[in-house]
Amino acid sequence: MKKERKKRLRRLSRRAAERREQRSHNLVEGTGVIRLSSHGYGFVKLSGGEGLSHTGDGEEVFIPARYIGDALDGDTVRVKFSPEKTDDPERGPVGNVVEVLERKRSGLVGEVITGRRLRPMSRRVPGDIQLVGSLRGAQNGDWVEIKLLPPSEKSRGDRLGMVVEKIGQAGLIAADLDAVCAEYDLPPAYSEEENEAASGLIPREIERRDLRKMHTVTIDPEDAKDFDDAVGVMPGANPGELVIGVHISDVASYIVPGGEFDRQAALRGFTAYLPGRTLPMLPKALTAKISLQEGVDSLAHTVLFTVNESTGAVLKVERCHSVIHVDRRLNYKEVQRFFDNGESNWGKVVEATVSQELKIAQLWRKERKQREKFLELAMPEIRVLCDEVNNKIIGLASKVQRESEQLIEEYMLAANSAVAAELTQRKLPGLFRVHPAPEPEKLDEFMVLAADTFNLKVGDLTNRDECNKFISSLPDNELRPIILNAFLRSLPRASYQAEPALHFGLGKTLYSHFTSPIRRYTDLLVHQQLWSFDVNEKWKSQNKLSELAAVCSEQEENNDNAYYAANDRLKLRYLDEQLGKGRSMSYTGIVRKVTSAGLLVDISELGIYGFVPLSSLGSGFRRRNGVLASRHYRTAYQMGDLVHLELSRVDFSKGSAIFDLLK
Repeated sequence: MKKERKKRLRRLSRRAAERREQRSHNLVEGTGVIRLSSHGYGFVKLSGGEGLSHTGDGEEVFIPARYIGDALDGDTVRVKFSPEKTDDPERGPVGNVVEVLERKRSGLVGEVITGRRLRPMSRRVPGDIQLVGSLRGAQNGDWVEIKLLPPSEKSRGDRLGMVVEKIGQAGLIAADLDAVCAEYDLPPAYSEEENEAASGLIPREIERRDLRKMHTVTIDPEDAKDFDDAVGVMPGANPGELVIGVHISDVASYIVPGGEFDRQAALRGFTAYLPGRTLPMLPKALTAKISLQEGVDSLAHTVLFTVNESTGAVLKVERCHSVIHVDRRLNYKEVQRFFDNGESNWGKVVEATVSQELKIAQLWRKERKQREKFLELAMPEIRVLCDEVNNKIIGLASKVQRESEQLIEEYMLAANSAVAAELTQRKLPGLFRVHPAPEPEKLDEFMVLAADTFNLKVGDLTNRDECNKFISSLPDNELRPIILNAFLRSLPRASYQAEPALHFGLGKTLYSHFTSPIRRYTDLLVHQQLWSFDVNEKWKSQNKLSELAAVCSEQEENNDNAYYAANDRLKLRYLDEQLGKGRSMSYTGIVRKVTSAGLLVDISELGIYGFVPLSSLGSGFRRRNGVLASRHYRTAYQMGDLVHLELSRVDFSKGSAIFDLLK
């Protein structure tokens, strides 16, 4: 059995290497954007250059840390292909950076440390930076923003920087968040003057359908401030029919293309949600005005689904601008309680509305699972809860999707799909959400990991049925989120483009974003295109939307990175606070990586990687053949091992939580 397993692993590994070798054939050099990892190495996705084969464009070249040169994350670089093999053959082809063609950024944010040096906030910036000139009052332990300087003869290979601005003291939550905002260049909150100007906006006129008699509710998180979607139900024209209304705030009626607040929304791209700080895409005064509030008439952009009440089959889809009346504002927690045990104080009408909505949503989800074979990849997300007013960490929270969230998800998916279909049918330029199928070699690499580390039997993951079968077979324990995370890393990132294409995760070939125009500029753009069509005005061209799609995709990734940076930093702060209170912090984790310096452990309960240094294991431990073992292998640790840990300290300089093993 072991012999057969080893053969299979070798076969998978060889297949991945052969695919990469074939794709990189005749590659001499090329250009592309470099993406650096927190471990020092990087990847360049080629976009063109001399000596490229016809398959070279789009090829991903692995750049070992020693070949990064002076490149920084996001720079456009010229790389030269090397015949050198890496220790990890699945990573080839290998290249080295021979020239930085264009800098992504001219500065960065970091913490001042001893020796007039700067430790960058981003783990994707390798090494420290030597500071020259005035520190502008900054001391060790302060966040500062610097301007990068070209190397000089006296720099001895060091990167040089000059302090532009002192931000604040590292460790103070407000200053930490200020530093994150500066590092990721997040636009500031709207001023009082801008909010006042936004409060005076009035909606444009358009023909609207009166849907105020439709029983309508909003269902959102408890702490939601903006309400851009609602779901309603009313009887259909014929017996046995229901009409489901997915109502979205009609933001385009207030935001005119090319206007001041349209430009501001485009600059931001998305509402930035950081723990302890929210930077809205639109002014708060405007979002309060256009939110779908309980008990008042609101302007909406609605997708109506006429369905068979018994089967959920969609009989008719239509879109209209409307006036609605939200009967009740609900939150996920109370709706879930109603689903679980029938408890509510809503009254019979609202209870009946929510029950009908749940029934249809469940029927749709079942049908969608059979037809589209979507991937069920929902995992708990561990986030920091932070008081925005007092800048105090409240604790950690785990977000798990339940039936109440799935109810709203189904209706948003249906509306987004319906709008994508209409855009395509009318040949109206729009923005589409796409998620490419994973590259075969990436799946092969994951299959090697799953079999070798977790002893899992993995089928053909290019087949959606096999993929879902594998996901459903995963153990319901500490291993599940780790395995799912590894699988997710083998999938490409979703993005926006101006032409429809596959959304692999959802199993859809036509999909757009329409349902969150208050917090996503992509959705607002779709609303504006539909508005222009409805009133016979000029709409944006395909070429213009292609440009905007690329910008929005980049903005989304930047916002995500800002969130993760803030969330990780505040998690460390929370753990440090708990240690300071003398609390014992014990956890269970899975060894994710074995190094000569110690163990990198995935702790799903915290949503972080913890580090167990070699020194804490005792004498005699060495890394041998991918295993950290004591003399004579009496005790050994390898990837996939379950370990019990206790928090020892927090190393803010390295951005890491340090743990001891519990025997």
